Amino acid sequence: MAFTDLLDALGGVGRFQLVSTALLLLPCSLLACHNFLQNFTAAVPPHHCQSPANRTAAAVYGSEAWLRATVPLDPLGVPEPCRRFTQPQWALLSPNASVHGAATEGCKDGWVYNRSVFPSTIVTEWDLVCEARTLRDLAQSIYMAGVLAGAAVFGSLADRLGRKAPLVWSYLQLAVSGAATAYFGSFGAYCFCRFLMGMTFSGIILNSLSLVVEWMPTRGRTMAGILLGYSFTSGQLILAGVAYLIRPWRWLQFAVSVPFLVFFFYSWWLPESSRWLLLHGKSQVALKNLRKVAAMNGRKEEGERLTKEVVSSYIQSEFATGRPSSSVLDLFRTPAIRKVTCCLMVVWFSNSLAYYGLAMDLQKFGLSMYLVQVLFGVIDIPAMLVATTTMIYVGRRATVASFLILAGLMVISNMFVPEDMQSLRTAQAALGKGCLASSFICVYLFTGELYPTEIRQMGMGFASVNARLGGLAAPLLTMLGEFSAVLPPVGFGAPPILAGLAVCFLAETRDVPLVETIEAMERRVKERLSRKDAEEKGEEVSLQQLGASPLKETI
Repeated sequence: MAFTDLLDALGGVGRFQLVSTALLLLPCSLLACHNFLQNFTAAVPPHHCQSPANRTAAAVYGSEAWLRATVPLDPLGVPEPCRRFTQPQWALLSPNASVHGAATEGCKDGWVYNRSVFPSTIVTEWDLVCEARTLRDLAQSIYMAGVLAGAAVFGSLADRLGRKAPLVWSYLQLAVSGAATAYFGSFGAYCFCRFLMGMTFSGIILNSLSLVVEWMPTRGRTMAGILLGYSFTSGQLILAGVAYLIRPWRWLQFAVSVPFLVFFFYSWWLPESSRWLLLHGKSQVALKNLRKVAAMNGRKEEGERLTKEVVSSYIQSEFATGRPSSSVLDLFRTPAIRKVTCCLMVVWFSNSLAYYGLAMDLQKFGLSMYLVQVLFGVIDIPAMLVATTTMIYVGRRATVASFLILAGLMVISNMFVPEDMQSLRTAQAALGKGCLASSFICVYLFTGELYPTEIRQMGMGFASVNARLGGLAAPLLTMLGEFSAVLPPVGFGAPPILAGLAVCFLAETRDVPLVETIEAMERRVKERLSRKDAEEKGEEVSLQQLGASPLKETI
């Protein structure tokens, strides 16, 4: 019998599963706020060079006239953001006057920012504009590097130390580093704290999903994975509302970080995964946790009847030849695991590349950032409703493949929409982002179901590393637009289509019990291939018999 049968006997999807899932997914919603936070904390307001100090001229001519005489206008008629005249051009104060060939220089005295929408951002505080504008993207790249490092570190630690310990530490690290980010006054300290925050993203999301999946019976896993997606969607909507109400970047940073201190305190109540405990020989602790679950689900008598021998019997056959994973090479050691890992590398990288290419620069759409953030969040709701239905009634493989291919087609087709049709381009990009968000959540659940328990966190951590590589590559691919406008849409659209085709090589996991060990997974694959060969041989025999019947009748 599978371990999921034991969970069904102790209440199935009971009160414990509902409460623990809610407590685990609540932090994930605010985690989405941190993922997209720099869209607002690093927003670039309209700006121009600070005019040379001349109180007399400014008093005589007025501030607007003094600005017109000292700062040139761009083709759209707004002050140039990075240049100013070396000498005031008084002739420009005359109607319809123009000056050609006037010498200009950089903004030696700093910049003046329009603070009507954003009173303060890291851009206005550290002047991350003009020659220093790449530092803004560098800060986001450092955050993504932290996510990459966290995926490698926490994925390995979770298989060695359990799911709970890395999760509890991640909550504390995010609360402290997030508050420190809002406190320190240097750009270097800001980047360092953002790196630490990025590490916790992987620690929280990977371990939260594993705890949800490993405590959930088979029939509840699909809904649990979709609820994770909705928690991310709600996080994007929460971010839009909080960012609209709290405009100064330090207070915004602090507001979305402090709640993780609360999550840190209540996370001590969450029990460790009994699957992991049994795999690592800690049957007494696993038994204690299972009795706690049974009591909370109203099955206290069933829980009291459990013994270490009974619990172990449910998965003894799975663990008989199993061993704890000790190396990432385990993800490539056997044929079945190797195929899963290679396909998922393509899927996670491509999904992340296209997702962050669309979602991490809201200002490029030319609309209100708060409106675009809400739109990008709301579009996930119908997309995930479709994903929920197809994952339950059709399967994981078809759902992930369809969303990836559709997203890729939407991104590529967007390059054929004229530039002046900005609303249509935004709507089409939002639809593509919704498909990518849905496939992202589906592939989180799909990955957790494909890997056996003994290397599940290692596998999810490795897959997440590939996703973070895609996130790091996204801004680099965007820069290629300076050479050719075709490269970014093709670069963001083609990989999801290829990833969708790669998904077709993976096994379906709908309503299939989780596998506990690598050896058990290899046995399952061999049995599936044996059944398939038997069916094919049976069909061949039937065809031969049908072909031979007319001949016998003729004879």
